[in-house]
Amino acid sequence: MKMLEPTTRIALYNKRMATKKNTKNPAGTSNIAQNRRARHDYFLEDKFEAGIVLEGWEVKSLRDGRLQLNESYIAIDKREAWLHGAHISPLLSASTHIHPENIRRRKLLLNRAELNRLIAAVDRKGYTIVPVAMYWKKGRAKLEIALAKGKQQHDKRAASKDQDWAREKARVFRNK
Repeated sequence: MKMLEPTTRIALYNKRMATKKNTKNPAGTSNIAQNRRARHDYFLEDKFEAGIVLEGWEVKSLRDGRLQLNESYIAIDKREAWLHGAHISPLLSASTHIHPENIRRRKLLLNRAELNRLIAAVDRKGYTIVPVAMYWKKGRAKLEIALAKGKQQHDKRAASKDQDWAREKARVFRNK
């Protein structure tokens, strides 16, 4: 092993200590909001990633994490996908000449093939389209949407029993 001079060793040590740790997810994405209600009320099957058309104040609010997807849904209108009911609350320091609408419909950006697949599933197979999560990817806001089938009450009970059992198993194995 080659010995380094003391000043070189100190410089290398300081460089290692000064490097910023990666706080983002490994894929380079970071969550803005999740729709946990969708996972509870629906069986999520196929997932898609959609871009979303936003105004400037909405992007600033998303960077601050001011988004609620709980009561939102996706509707297809004239072969275009629209996000309805997503609540983006404006920042208090928003411009005075802009009158922000908290809840408005926002256009989703999908490929034609993806749109055709979604339209076919909704029309023929009785699926619904729900927003699952919104996150940043390469500086752009992306919305994860899913084709979903509604759960009935007994399905929800079975799912909660499975979750409880998995939690109990994990607790038992952790204590051993």
